[in-house]
This record gives sequence, structure tokens and C-alpha cells, in this order.
Amino acid sequence: MTDLSMMLEATGALASVGGLGYAKVRAPRVYWSLIGLPVTWTRFTLSYRPTMDVCGLTVQPSRMRSFIARNVARREVLPVPPKVRRVRGTSTGLRVTLRLPAGLEPADLMAASERLRHAWGVHSVTVAETKPGYVELRMTGYDVLRQVRMPRGTRPNGLSVPVALREDGTAFVRDYRKVPMALTLGANTSGKSVFQRNLVRGLARLPVALVGIDCKRGVEHSAYAPRLSALATTPDDSASLLDVLVAEMESRFDVLSLHGVSDMWELPERLRPVPIVVLVDEVAELFLISSKKDEERRERIVTALIRLAQMARAVGIYLEVCGQRFGSELGRGATMLRAQLTGRVVHRVNDKQTAEMGLADVAPDAVMAASLIPAERPGTAVAADSSGGWAKIRTPHTSRDEAKAVCREFAHLVPDLPVLDPYRPHVPADVPRSGPSLVKPLPVTD
Repeated sequence: MTDLSMMLEATGALASVGGLGYAKVRAPRVYWSLIGLPVTWTRFTLSYRPTMDVCGLTVQPSRMRSFIARNVARREVLPVPPKVRRVRGTSTGLRVTLRLPAGLEPADLMAASERLRHAWGVHSVTVAETKPGYVELRMTGYDVLRQVRMPRGTRPNGLSVPVALREDGTAFVRDYRKVPMALTLGANTSGKSVFQRNLVRGLARLPVALVGIDCKRGVEHSAYAPRLSALATTPDDSASLLDVLVAEMESRFDVLSLHGVSDMWELPERLRPVPIVVLVDEVAELFLISSKKDEERRERIVTALIRLAQMARAVGIYLEVCGQRFGSELGRGATMLRAQLTGRVVHRVNDKQTAEMGLADVAPDAVMAASLIPAERPGTAVAADSSGGWAKIRTPHTSRDEAKAVCREFAHLVPDLPVLDPYRPHVPADVPRSGPSLVKPLPVTD
């Protein structure tokens, strides 16, 4: 009987260990919530002060504090680490709010994030400044980019579209009000097209006009035709369409001037024009020329793109440019245009130089991370902007059919923009188009 009890206990213990091992691999959220979170929280609590000390994240106390500690409290004067204000567990990690003492800045913690990760046994540690003097340590307990699951409640809103998942478990949001122009780079099969499909799937639900420029004869953007206000599939059509967009930009500036405002969003809602998002696929095709007669067309295209990138934000026209490479080898104007595209997303690239094209001027520290993205992880990328911050992200897989279905479902949201009617793509008769206009037409100005 005793042997049977021992066998049952041993079997139960082995089953528990096996179940935890299975959960760690197959259900990391469950494992983290049951085992990882309490273990990491305890480790953090017990080792916080010595860890901060050995990582060089402490400062010498003030003279007053030293005097009180030495003469009143009769204890040793110790260096002062950041003060822990709040500790909060999440389904993917641990969030710690710290109050920085005088002499420390967020960059000091960012530089030590790799050492903190190993000290507390977590997958990653990122640092985010919440307000002056306060930072948040975002610890991720496991590799959340292995199986992408977007956080609950993330949905398109205003001009913000959640596109991917950050390595700290939060959503990467493409906000056109904050970052109006962006560049996405990546090699073939790196996930660049999937990133754009997620973007289109979110934008299709919003009251915006979508304009596609796809010089691969529309093989990618033709799937979005029911939701597009315009589509150009050749360099010649692209040049004409961009000229129309520049003319539209200038007419909108006339309206702003007429009403004495400097931004479209300052206009009364009844006069506010509909935002336009221009999706450019394989931008290099717009720069390349095969003969001398193509030079004039190229100059028109480059000039129009640069003008839109420099000025169109104020009138609600935004650029989303994609390509495999985008450097000075494309010719005059390429570097100038790239400098205006402040939002950068770089997927797996074939060489370090391509990563430098996308990231070196906005987030130099991110170049190495982009160069090391493995081929077996499509959709993984490094996202950065002119603020200097960057994060590793991964886009959830979206098939072409899924994006196409969303565009058909929300085809009735295509706004009435007569200037784009000549470029409107053909759609099947069973797809509803252009119901009631989303915006009132702009007033005519002399």
C-alpha cells in the first residue's frame, strides 16, 4: 500500500512538472501568470538595491541625508537608488514605476537594460519615460513576439491604427497625427507586405481616403480596390496622380489661408476636408528610368513626393512609403525625400547598409538590431522615429484575402472626392461604393 502511495505521489509530481514544462512552451501566458510572475516579483523585491548598485544606477546621497543617516539614525550611509513607486504585474511581464534621484536620467537605465534583464531573469527590459523624473521599467517575462497576440481593446480610432505588437507586450500604433510620414523597408519575404495589409485593414475602417501607388501593375494594391479612392499602377499614371494630389494640397492651403488657420484640424468640422493616406509600394520603381525620355517623368514624381512630404501634413495628406532599399543610389531627390519620412520601420534586410538607410539618421542604436532579424521570423521589424526611441515589433499574419474582405466590407466608407474620380479603380458591381459623402465639399475660393 505504501509503495502504491509513493508511486501515485511520484506520478503526480512528474505530471505537474511535465504540465508546467508544456505550459512554458505552448502556453507561455499561463506559465507566466502561475509561476513566472510571482518568482520574478520576489526576485526583483529581494535583489533590487544590490542590483542597482552593481549596475551603477545609484547616486551619492545629499549632505543633509548623509548627516541624518550618520548622526541621527546611526547607520551606514549608502548610495541612493531610484525609488520604487509602483509595481504592477501584467499578463506578459512586470511594470515598475521609478522616481529618479538627482543625477540619474532615463538614458542611464536604458544603457543598463541588458544587465537588468539578466539580473532579474526576464526576456527583455525596456525603459519608458512617463514624465519628468519618472520612468517605467517594462519587463517582459517571455518572448511575446514568438506568437503574436494583440492586446485586447486595440482597434483603429481617429487616425491611429494598431499595426503590430511590441516586444514589451504593448501595441505598436501608427498614429498619423503624431508621425504623418513614414518609410517601411525590408527584403523579399521579410513581412513588409503583411505590415501594409494590417495597416490597410485598420485604415479601411476609418473615415479616410486611401490612395494606392503600385507600379508592379497593381498586384498588391488591386486587392484593396473596393476601399481605394484612387489607384495608379504605372509610372506615368503615378506621375499624373501625384500632380493631382499636389494640386489638392494647394487648394486646401487656400482654404486654411481663407479661414486664418495653419492646420486642417483647426477648421470647423463642417469645413474640414477628409484625410488622405497615400500608400506607395516599391518606391524605387518611381525613381528608376530606362531611357532618357523618362527623366522628365521622374523629376515630376520626385518633386511631387518631396513637396507632399514637406508640407502636406498640415492639410491632412499623409505618405506611407514602402521599398526594399531607399538610398542615394536611386538618384537625386531620394535622400531628401527620405529625410522627410520621420517614421521608420525596418524589417529583415539583406545587408547592413540597408538598415543604416532606414535607421542611422533617426535611431543609430537600432541598426544592429535590424541587421540581426532572423529569416525564420517574418513580420519582425525595428520601429523608430525622430525622437530617438526604437522598439522591436512583429506584425500578426494577415492574408491577402483577409485584407480584401475588410476592404469590401467597408467599401461604403470611400469618401466623395471628385478630383480623384479619374483614378478610381474598377470594382465589381456588387460592392457598394461612395454612399453619403463623409465630408462636405471645400468652399470654392477665387
